[in-house]
Amino acid sequence: MPFGFTADELFAWVQYGGGQELWDSLSGQFNVKPLLCLNSGTQMGGWFTREITSPEGFKGLRYRMPGLGAEVLRRLGAIVVILPGTEIVPALKSGAIDASEWVGPWLDTAMGLHKAARYYYYPGFHEPGTGSAVGINKSVWESFDASDRRVIEAVAACEYARSLAEFNANNALSLRKLRDEGAVKILKFDDSVLIAFLAISKDVVAEAGSGDELSTKIYASYAQFRASIMDWSDIAERAFLNARRLA
Repeated sequence: MPFGFTADELFAWVQYGGGQELWDSLSGQFNVKPLLCLNSGTQMGGWFTREITSPEGFKGLRYRMPGLGAEVLRRLGAIVVILPGTEIVPALKSGAIDASEWVGPWLDTAMGLHKAARYYYYPGFHEPGTGSAVGINKSVWESFDASDRRVIEAVAACEYARSLAEFNANNALSLRKLRDEGAVKILKFDDSVLIAFLAISKDVVAEAGSGDELSTKIYASYAQFRASIMDWSDIAERAFLNARRLA
C-alpha cells in the first residue's frame, strides 16, 4: 500500500488491530482462510537509467511497476509498463523501459538489476512492508480442531518473523556490497518527489477503499490504525533511529 504500513505495523494491524477479521471476511468470499507468512520489508524506490530530481522527471518515463503504486506514477505522467521479473533487465538494457522497481538490494542484485541501471533510488513509497500470505481452503481450515489451528497460525507467524529477518540481513549485506563496488549511485528521492508521491497516494488509496461496503470498512480500519501506529512509530523507532545517527 503506498505510504502504508511497515512490516511490523502491518503485523500489528492484522494480529491486534482488527485486520485479520476483515481479511477473513474478504477472503472468505472465495472460500479461503488467509494468514500472513512472509514479509520482504521496506522496498527500494527502484532502478533508473537517468537521474530524477523533481516530479516533472516522471512525465513520459517508462516505469515498470504493478499495483496502486503504478496508479500514482500514472497520475504523475509516467508510462506504466507491466513486465514479468525475467524481462526487466533486458528491457532496461535495451531502453524499452527507463526504470523499474523490484524488491531490495538482495533480490535486485541477484537478478542483475545493478548491471542494467546506474541510479538506485529510495525509499520505496509504493511497498513499505510487503506481506505475503498462505491461503488455506476454508472448509479444510474449519475441519481442524482449535489446537491444530493455533499451531498453523504460530508457524505462519514464525515464518513472517524469520523471513523479515532474512531479508533485512541480506539487504544490509547487499547494500554494503553495492556501496563498496561504487558503480551504482544510491540516491534518496528529492523531498519534492516524495511530497508529490504522498499527495497522490492519499487519493489513490482512498479511492481503492471506496468501492463497496466491505472495502469501505477495511479502509476505515486501515486509516484509523495507520494514524495511531504512525504516532507511536514516530516517537519510538523514528526518534531512536535519528538519535542513533547523532554519534
